[in-house]
Formats: sequence, C-alpha cells, structure tokens
Amino acid sequence: MTIIQLEYLLAVANRGSFSLAAQDCFVTQPSLSMQIKALEEELGVVLLDRSKKPVIPTETGEVVLRNAREALKSYNYVRESVNELKGEISGTLRLGVIPTVGPYLLHKFIPTFIRKYPKVELDISEIDAVAINEMLEHDRLDAALLAGGTTNEGTMEYELFGDRFHAYVSPSNDLFERSNIRVEDIDMRQIILLRQGHCMRDQIIEICGPNRYAKSRYNFECGSLETVMRMVDCTGGMTILPEMAIPYIPADKRDNIKPLAKGLLSRKIALAVRRTYVKHSIISALREAVLESHKD
Repeated sequence: MTIIQLEYLLAVANRGSFSLAAQDCFVTQPSLSMQIKALEEELGVVLLDRSKKPVIPTETGEVVLRNAREALKSYNYVRESVNELKGEISGTLRLGVIPTVGPYLLHKFIPTFIRKYPKVELDISEIDAVAINEMLEHDRLDAALLAGGTTNEGTMEYELFGDRFHAYVSPSNDLFERSNIRVEDIDMRQIILLRQGHCMRDQIIEICGPNRYAKSRYNFECGSLETVMRMVDCTGGMTILPEMAIPYIPADKRDNIKPLAKGLLSRKIALAVRRTYVKHSIISALREAVLESHKD
C-alpha cells in the first residue's frame, strides 16, 4: 500500500470518475486504474463499484477511504511541519470565492500576497456558495471566501469582517425619495435577485421577513450584481447590495443607494477551510493578507 494509491483512490471517490480523477492527478487513466487495482488485490477486497455512474465506493471502500483521509492528512502534515520549522510558506492553495465578494476583495490582497509568498501557488475559482460547498466536500477546493454561516458540516470558518447591506433603488421606484428604507416597506415583487445558489439571495429573502414569500414580477436570473443593478435601473425595481460593492458604483448612480433603517442588517465575510487541510501556515498568511487589505 502506498501514498500514491491512497491519493488515487480518494481522487476517484471525490470525482466519481476514473478519467476525471486521472486528470486531477496528472496521470494517464490506465496508470491510475492499475494502481487502484493493485491496492484492491493487496487488500483482497473491491473498493469501488465500477458498475455505477458515477463510480461510488463499496461499503468496504468507505471504511478504507475514512482511514485514507486521515493517513494522507498525517502524511501531508509532516511536510507542512518541516516547512514551518524552516520558516517556509509554500504549496498550492485551491481557493473558491463567491461572486458577491470576488470583484470587490481579490484585487486588494492578491498582488501583495503573491509578492510576499512567491512559493505559494494560488488556484482561484469564482463560483456560487452551493458549488463551493460541494467542491470543499469532494476535496476539489481547500478554502473559500464567502458569507459566514453558509458552509456544510466538516468545514471550519474564520470570521474576517462585517459587510452591511444597502438598498439600490431605481429613480422611478416609490421608495427612491426616502433617505433610508425600512425593511417592512420593501415589496418583494419589485426586488431583483441573484439566481439560486447564491447565498446572498437567501440572505435577502430572509431579511425581508413576512414579505419574503411574495413572488417577484421579474423572472430574471443572473450571477452578477452589476447585471442586477442594470436591471434595476431599467425596470423601476430595487435590490440589496453589500457595502463592499458601493465604492465601485459610478458617481451618477450613488443617489440610488439607500441605507436600510435597521443598521444591523449585514453579513459576515469568512474564510472557510476543509478540516482535513493541513497547510495552516498558508491559511494564516491568507487570512492576515485579507484583513490587512480590508483596513485600507
């Protein structure tokens, strides 16, 4: 039994496919399959049900996988511990970021981070919260920047900072002349939301309380706050924006932004990390870089 065999087994279990697992491991599919077959022969059991699509672990395979994850965690921790003793921060970090955070935060800390830690390779994906949770669970991401409280069991969250919500209202909307807007005055039928899968959509619906079950008159789905704002401008509707987006709104649209009367309406931005991820030095460095950039 080798570390390589355990890594290949875990890759197939995570991806549900020999071909996709081979791509992730940068080997040919026959080579990966041969190693897993050798592991099965050594143990005298079948670990993967190849008749299913996607491929799934057998009952015995699940037991082996649980132990394999712990073994690989310990193996990787040896190297991480040595690197920390040498004062070296290095390795790959697969980072997910939700679309309502990425455009307003990544550019603030990434340039400084890569200059300060040239031996860290960042692999960044901008995806919604549902996809992030799935990728964290299946070991396709190591960490993520997202709204706190939206991750699944098995993930650790490190709170970074708060991000208040504001209304963005079309000039032709009845609420435009208000200096601030009460949540109870928001008509959900006029709200334009991000598509399902975005945690901010769920947070806005929850904020609107008794009005949250009213169906919007606009059946429109998108993954970009900028597109949502353009739709508000042309429909007479409104939406809710995070504070971090406001500095990037054009000056001629600033009057469209209205504070919400209940000042505690906000989200917490967090750094979520797989519990099995052992490169704590990279996570600490990333967390520090994000917090420093938020002070500026």
